[in-house]
Amino acid sequence: MNEELIKNLLEALHLSPKNIPLRLQVADMLLKDRRYDEAIEQYREILNLNYGNNKASLGLASCYYNKQKYSAAIIIYEQIGNELIQADKVQYVKCLVKEGSIVQAQELYQQILMENPGFTDDDLDGMFRLSAGNEMDGLFDELDDDEDYFMEKPTTRFSDVGGMKKVKEEIAIKIIQPMQNPDLYKAFGKKSGGGILLFGPPGCGKTFIAKATAGEIDAKFISIGLHDILDMWIGNSEKNLHEVFEMARRNKPCVLFFDEADALGASRSDLKQSALRHTINQFLAELDGVSSNNEGVLILAATNAPWNIDPAFRRPGRFDRIIFVAPPDVEARHDILTSLLKEKPVQDIDYTKIAQATAEFSGADLTAVIDMAVEEKLRTSIQSGNLSPITTKDLLSAIKKHKPTTLEWFASARNYALYANESGQYNDILEYLKIKK
Repeated sequence: MNEELIKNLLEALHLSPKNIPLRLQVADMLLKDRRYDEAIEQYREILNLNYGNNKASLGLASCYYNKQKYSAAIIIYEQIGNELIQADKVQYVKCLVKEGSIVQAQELYQQILMENPGFTDDDLDGMFRLSAGNEMDGLFDELDDDEDYFMEKPTTRFSDVGGMKKVKEEIAIKIIQPMQNPDLYKAFGKKSGGGILLFGPPGCGKTFIAKATAGEIDAKFISIGLHDILDMWIGNSEKNLHEVFEMARRNKPCVLFFDEADALGASRSDLKQSALRHTINQFLAELDGVSSNNEGVLILAATNAPWNIDPAFRRPGRFDRIIFVAPPDVEARHDILTSLLKEKPVQDIDYTKIAQATAEFSGADLTAVIDMAVEEKLRTSIQSGNLSPITTKDLLSAIKKHKPTTLEWFASARNYALYANESGQYNDILEYLKIKK
């Protein structure tokens, strides 16, 4: 019956080829009948007649999904964007999973659940709700001895960190000295603990200095990213966050380091309908030590975008010290280059010259430059059959091909430092850029 109806509609289309509603009806029936190639032909014809027709685009995406052409389907879903309904979003998530874009798929599924908490899908629940929720619960349940991949005992010290003199001094007075001179600080009514927010361009050593802080005071180090905390089951994120703080409290002295702090500390006013708002409130309560004592828990956080952080995070007792981590200076770049090239075949490297030629390069940029030089030397060595060492000329050539990634960050940060700097917290950026306000 359905086949006969489709046949009749196709004949009608032959007489009225520009009848889009009729062609759409035929295409939808072909899709429902699993005649995907024929449906694709009809949807494409509709889009030729009426480019941007969302119904035809979504039908075409469904055909691609069913034919396991997931990349093609993803392109269509990305083009439609915010106009996707729930069923389309679910299929979009499944395409992302098939293409290996797991993080993006999880974020989109979390959005679906926030919009409709009662929604379930056996395949996606099995992948995301169990992995993000139940496994995390199980992980924290097993932390009786606190020996897991979250925690380590760093041996890195401040002496291993090139440059960053001002950053080291700030961390010392806020975190290290209270641990080493508790009686002196107690006399002044100062407790050990509290928080420091490190900000600056990506790749400039914020995580490294945090780890070195723990090594400097022989403390445990717990590094947590946003993806380790967030959970798409409402309530579990708060539980996970509490367990992380409890782990740190059980292992004093402990440096608790949060990366991606701008995501956890987003302005709560922008999250009124979001489950993430509850997680943020929980984070604030943990920082305050409302139900527990945080003395001896040293909290560091890193962000590339401090201007996105809720002002509540910067109140006294929370992240009341905000420290700018600039790109490494010439001395630090010299040290980084020496360290990175230490075990590689080199010949007559002029480290001072290379350091001077890499102004505004981050540590990550310097690593990229060396990788480029190494790849070129590998080609030369393979062609000649002899090991060809890296020279100053090779590194200078690689430097010309690589622009410092910090430039884009400073282009944005400059505007905040000039026009949204009432409290003066971005003065260090202006000083670094040699701008007088």
